[in-house]
Amino acid sequence: MSSILLVRHGQASFGAADYDNLSATGHEQSRVLGAALAARGVSPDLVVAGEMKRHAQTAAGVLEGAGWSAGVRTDPGWNEFDHLQVLAVHDQPTTVEGESEKATFQRWFEEATLRWTSGEHDEAYDESFGVFTSRVEAALAGLVDALPGKGTAVVLTSGGPVAWACAALLADRPEARTDLWLRLNPVSVNTGTSTVVCGARGTTLVAFNAHDHLSPDLLTYR
Repeated sequence: MSSILLVRHGQASFGAADYDNLSATGHEQSRVLGAALAARGVSPDLVVAGEMKRHAQTAAGVLEGAGWSAGVRTDPGWNEFDHLQVLAVHDQPTTVEGESEKATFQRWFEEATLRWTSGEHDEAYDESFGVFTSRVEAALAGLVDALPGKGTAVVLTSGGPVAWACAALLADRPEARTDLWLRLNPVSVNTGTSTVVCGARGTTLVAFNAHDHLSPDLLTYR
């Protein structure tokens, strides 16, 4: 039986001019995860990362913390969806008296994401939700095929692809998968790991969002 560890990237620079760049906390989370994986005896046959800067930086931190010398293969199939465009094409919500700026942003993000996932406005996006989910599933299937028997892969990606890979393995109906994705994506922890195993029963999710390697001061969701 082979296994795939899907890892959300370390904390990025939320609110900064360049979001696609790990914060100091994000770099430390990545090194801590690497050390924890090595302590567990994980020795990957494949290390794969999306092509975003935060994916590459997380991969570098994990390799440093683990002491692994493996090369990193880049696969754009593991890229995050363009959340900036998803927000840009949806009007900002009306401010509610007493609501914090953070709460207002969260409401805007949730409303914009629901519009994107509905499939009713696909022409407004460079990548529709359907195209996004199909490329994530293709990336996972390709990795399953490339992994040797009893092999291990570590994938450095984002919360959206991790949540979809997990939702697709847990739910059969498309609408159920979307509903599950909408629940899983917001709770994804930075450097949280989800474990997929491949064997006689097919490809199965056995753990989601594990983050016991993080001390409370390193636990972040954004």
